[in-house]
Amino acid sequence: MILYGTTVAEKMYDEIKNTIQIQGIRANLTVILVGDNPASLRYINQKQKWSAYVGMGFEVKHFPLEVSESSLLECINQCNQDQSVSGLIIQLPLPIHMDTNTVLRSIDPEKDVDGFHPINQGKIVVGDPTGFSPCTPAWVMELFAHYKIPVEWKKCVVIGRSNIVWKPITNLLINAWATVSVCNTKTPSIREFTKNADIVILCAGKPWLLTLEDLWPNTIVVDVGFTVVDGKIHGDADFEPIHQAGHSITPVPKGVGALTVACLIKNTLKAARNLK
Repeated sequence: MILYGTTVAEKMYDEIKNTIQIQGIRANLTVILVGDNPASLRYINQKQKWSAYVGMGFEVKHFPLEVSESSLLECINQCNQDQSVSGLIIQLPLPIHMDTNTVLRSIDPEKDVDGFHPINQGKIVVGDPTGFSPCTPAWVMELFAHYKIPVEWKKCVVIGRSNIVWKPITNLLINAWATVSVCNTKTPSIREFTKNADIVILCAGKPWLLTLEDLWPNTIVVDVGFTVVDGKIHGDADFEPIHQAGHSITPVPKGVGALTVACLIKNTLKAARNLK
């Protein structure tokens, strides 16, 4: 079975739209953009499109590439103090003259709807539901819920190394009572782990990292990888053979991207409720 993220996202958007209309919630998402990275502009357009669909306010604060870090921090502080701003995100990447960690940590954790602030990361570790989960890990859990895939007691393998996907999804799975093994691209034999896994989650950014030979029957594969090769987008899994063999797998594209934006919108709704 192909586990489409678009199907789950459409349902989430309609639920958020109904909630905003019925409860009269005023939610506003502010995005700070530095420069004119084409990929960043595409991502922002998607966020603006779906914010409008659900009835959520949206604003972009656009700075030239040469803006100083101090000017950016001043803008973030103003947004932190502005009660009309429910959620605030920094569109990454930032230019090299800025320290990304410093910038991200300057966001008020209660408006950090990307879930990158150390306070929100820490809340994931201890299972505190008042925090914000980064959108991609949140997407994975939404996918499991939609397709009624239980993770309790399941053997899960998470392959990657990032702070914003690999570590948070590992902790979310642990909190959901899964048995979790964590690997990275330097793990001597990843197959030793994946051959015994019920669920494999890929977030390494290495095309064709996972092949059919790495799996036992009926494994669920969630591919969060994203790499462009010869103009085509690839995940971390060798999709077609794995799908043809009967494994359930998410596609790339039509998997991660659609639901990641949906989870961002959902986090912004949560932030607006908290600020009331």
